[in-house]
Amino acid sequence: MESGRKGWVYGWLFYTVCALSLLAAEVTGQIRYSIPEEMSVGSIVGNIASDLGLEPKRLISGKARVFTAESSEYIGLDKENGHLIIKSKIDREELCGEISACSVSFDVILDNPMELYRVTVDIQDINDNSPAFPKTKIEKNISELAVPGARFPLESAIDPDVGVNTLQKYTLYPADHFKLNVQNAEDGSKNVEMILHSPLDREKEKHHQLILTAFDGGKPQRSTTVQIHIVVLDVNDNAPVFSRSSYKTSVIENAAKGSVVTTVSATDADESSHNIQYYFEHATSTIKALFSINADSGEVKVIGDIDYEKYKQFKFKVKAKDHGDLTDSSEIIIDVIDVNDNIPKITIMSFSGAVSEDAAPGTVIAMLNVQDLDSGDNSKISCSIDLNSPFKIVSSLTNYYNLVTDSELDREQIAEYNITITAVDGGNPPLSSKDILKLKISDVNDYAPQFEQESYNAFISENNPPSTTIISVKAEDMDCGQNAKISYFIIDGDLNGSPLTSYISINSETGVVYGEKSFDFEQIKSFEIKVKAQDGGSPPLSNNVTLNIFIQDQNDNAPQILYPVQTGASVVAEIVPRSADVGYLVTKVVAVDVDSGQNAWLSYKLQKATDRALFEVGLQNGEIRTVRQVTDKDAVKQKLTVVVEDNGQPSRSAVVTINVAVADNFPEILSEFTDPTHDKEYNNDLTFYLILALAVVSLLFIVSIIAIISVKIYRWRQNKLFYKSGANLPVIPYYPPVYADGTLQQVYNYEMCGTTDSRMSDVKFVRPYSQNTLVSQSCLGTVQREKQEQENNDLTLETICWITRLLCTLSSAATPY
Repeated sequence: MESGRKGWVYGWLFYTVCALSLLAAEVTGQIRYSIPEEMSVGSIVGNIASDLGLEPKRLISGKARVFTAESSEYIGLDKENGHLIIKSKIDREELCGEISACSVSFDVILDNPMELYRVTVDIQDINDNSPAFPKTKIEKNISELAVPGARFPLESAIDPDVGVNTLQKYTLYPADHFKLNVQNAEDGSKNVEMILHSPLDREKEKHHQLILTAFDGGKPQRSTTVQIHIVVLDVNDNAPVFSRSSYKTSVIENAAKGSVVTTVSATDADESSHNIQYYFEHATSTIKALFSINADSGEVKVIGDIDYEKYKQFKFKVKAKDHGDLTDSSEIIIDVIDVNDNIPKITIMSFSGAVSEDAAPGTVIAMLNVQDLDSGDNSKISCSIDLNSPFKIVSSLTNYYNLVTDSELDREQIAEYNITITAVDGGNPPLSSKDILKLKISDVNDYAPQFEQESYNAFISENNPPSTTIISVKAEDMDCGQNAKISYFIIDGDLNGSPLTSYISINSETGVVYGEKSFDFEQIKSFEIKVKAQDGGSPPLSNNVTLNIFIQDQNDNAPQILYPVQTGASVVAEIVPRSADVGYLVTKVVAVDVDSGQNAWLSYKLQKATDRALFEVGLQNGEIRTVRQVTDKDAVKQKLTVVVEDNGQPSRSAVVTINVAVADNFPEILSEFTDPTHDKEYNNDLTFYLILALAVVSLLFIVSIIAIISVKIYRWRQNKLFYKSGANLPVIPYYPPVYADGTLQQVYNYEMCGTTDSRMSDVKFVRPYSQNTLVSQSCLGTVQREKQEQENNDLTLETICWITRLLCTLSSAATPY
C-alpha cells in the first residue's frame, strides 16, 4: 500500500514537472526546469534544443557539452535529440540539507561560434523520509511533588524533508497526566514538551508508559513513534534552569582545536545545584565531531576542523540535569565567520587553441569560469591578463569571462602567445591563482615574396654550353607553410623575335637561372628579363625582379683583312720609287676584329724580315713605310708578309702578303713581275672573251659619238629658228630670277683626271658660269638655254670619260705582262 502511494506521488510530480518544462522561458541565455528528486537515471528533464529554438544538428556541429563547476554532474546532454537526461539520482536532502530552495545549475556550451546557455534545474522535495526520533525510548524521572504546569522538554523528531513534507505535528497517548505543548522555533523547527496537568502519586503508580507520535504533512502522510517511560520520584522539587533560553555566538573557520566557543550555565533552587550536569541534546554526528561540552563546567569547545564552505551555522541543544533527573534545555547558535582560505578557481570552459591572424577585434578565443568558495568580499573576484597584449578579458555573466582579441594580430611578428590569466579575490590579504593559455596564431597569406635584391646583374661568357647556370635568385616570404612556398617563373617576352624561354629557363623551386642556348656576343650584347616569385597561398601573392644578363666576349673571331684585298688571279704590287725618302708611306694594312675589348686590340708586324730590312709596319696603325734609303742592291720585287694579331687569350691572327715594286719605270717593273709560266696558265677562252668585250665596247663608243653629234646638230638648228622668231613673241611680265639648287648663285665646272695612285691626281679649275641676279624676261630664256647646253656638254664629257676608262681597263686586262 505504501509503495503504491509512493508511485502515485512520483507520477503526479513528474507530470507537473513536464508541464512546467513546457512553460520554461528563455531569458537572456538562461532557462529553468523543475524536477522532483529521486528521478531514475535516464529520465528526461527537458528538450533544450526546442526550448532554446536550436536545431538538433546545431548541438552536434557545435560540440554541445554540459559544464559544471562542481565535481559531480547529475544531468547530462543527449546531443542526438537535444534531451537533458538524469545521469545520477538526485537526493535533495543529501544535496541541499535543510535548505528548502534546492537547485542544480550548469552551463551548456557550443562552439563555432561560441555560445553559452545557463540552465537551472530546481529540485522539488518529495515525501521520501519519515520523521525519526533520536532514541527509540525516552526515560524521564519526575518527582511526585511536581506541580501541575511543570514542563518536561522532549527530544524532537527530525524529518529531512522540507515544506509540507517535513514534521508537522505530535500526538501523545495516553493523556491522563500529561499533555503536549508544541512551539515553532525561529528557524521553522518545532520544540515539543510535556506539561503536567494532573499530579502524580508515586504510591499509586510508580511508572507511566506513554507513546509519542510525530507526523509529517506529506501525501501519503508518514509518521514515527517513540515510547516514553516515566519514573515517579519521591524527592527533588526544583529542576535546573538555564540562564538564557538560547546562546548565540560565533567562531572563525579553521579555529584551533580546543578553542572555547561559549559556556552555558544553569541554576537549581535545590541545595544540590552543584551537581548539575551538561549534555548535548539530540546532537548530530557532525556536531559531535566538531564540538564538545564539559559536563561539569558547560564549556563548549572546538574539537574538529570547521569549514565555512561546508557549514555556515550550527544549531544544537544542550541539556542541564540535576541529581534528581530534572532537566532544562537551551539552544546554542554558532555562526561561522568566513576566512579567506580559498584561492579563486579558474576553469577553462572552452578554448580554441589557435586563431587566425586576420581575426577581427572582439573574436572570442576562450570562455572562462572563475569561482571562489569564500563569501562576501573574499569571494569577489577580479580577472585580468598581461598588459601590452592584443587580448582582453570581458565579463559576460557573473563569474563568467570571455577572452577576446583587442587589436589586430600579426603572425609574422608574434606567432605564439602565452596568455597568463590572473584571478584575485577581495580578501585581506587577497589570494590569487593563475592559468596560462598557449595560443597559436595561424597564418594568412598577407605578405608577398620579397627578393633579396632590387635587381640582379648576371654575366655569362659567350659560346656557353646549353643548360649553363647563369645566376641564382632568391626571394623570402614572411608567411609560413604553404603560404611561404615560393615558385619562380620567367615573365613572357621575346628576344630577337623568339620567346625568352627559348634562351633562358629557371628552376621553379630553387630559382636557379639557366642558359638554354649558346650565346654569341657579336649578336647579343645584353638583354633583360623579368622573374616572378609567387607563393602558394590562396589567392597567391607575387613580386617581380629585373634580371640584367650581360654576354661576355670571348676571343672567338680572328682579325679580318679589309685592305689590301687578296686575289688569286693576278698579282697587284705597290710601287716605291728608288728616290723615296725614309718614312715613305708604301701602303696601309686595314684589318678589323668583330670581338670587343682587348680581344679586338690589333697589332701588326712583319714576318721574315731581313737584317737590312727596307720596310717596317706600324704596330698599331698597320702603315708600311720605308726605314732607310733605297739602294741599288735592293731587289725590285719585294714580298712582304704582314701578320695581324689580336690581344685575346689565346690570341688569333691573320696574314696578308703584299707585293712591293722598287723601280722608277714601268718596263722595269713589268720585266720583274712578268712570269713566263704565268701566260701558259691563262686559258685561251679567257683571251677570246676579253678581245670580244673590247670590240663590243669600241663599237658602243663609236655609236655614242655619232649620237652625240646628231643631237648637237639638231639643237643648233632649233636655236637658230628660235632667234629668228623672237621679235613676234608677246611681252611677258617680269618674274624673279630662277636660282639653281643650293646656296651658290654661280655654277662651277671642274675637270678631274684620276689615277690609281692618289699622289698623281690633279684638278683643273674652269671659269665659272655667271648670271645676273636681276635680268629681264627676254633674257631669261637665253640663260636657261645656255645652262641646259652646259649640262648637256658636261653629260657628254662624263660619258666619254667613262667609256675611255672602260677601254683602258679592258686593254690592261687583255694585255699580258
